[in-house]
Amino acid sequence: MTQVTIYHNPRCSKSRETLQLLRDNGIEPQIREYLKDVPSADELRAVLAALGIEARALLRTKETEYRELGLDDASLDDDAVIAAMVRCPKLIERPIVIRDGRARIGRPPESVKEIL
Repeated sequence: MTQVTIYHNPRCSKSRETLQLLRDNGIEPQIREYLKDVPSADELRAVLAALGIEARALLRTKETEYRELGLDDASLDDDAVIAAMVRCPKLIERPIVIRDGRARIGRPPESVKEIL
């Protein structure tokens, strides 16, 4: 059976809904509480490749840290944005579901069905 991983924040309603959607579809994913088990820069690059997006698209722009770190500066490259997410994982959009080298952000939760 193929391993499914969810980058999960149990305090987030969308993350909880996405986890339940997976379970309702008979999938017990590997749960990565990314706020406690922070992904490395290389892991984030792999997630971004699986999502097919640039680093900036994975940022939570409404977090205080987004403004404090000056991440609204469009001249920052992917490496700088990824480094900020590693330093402050709260900036990573959630939840992210990964399966077979493909990934989807669970906003809305139903979007992860595309890779199941």
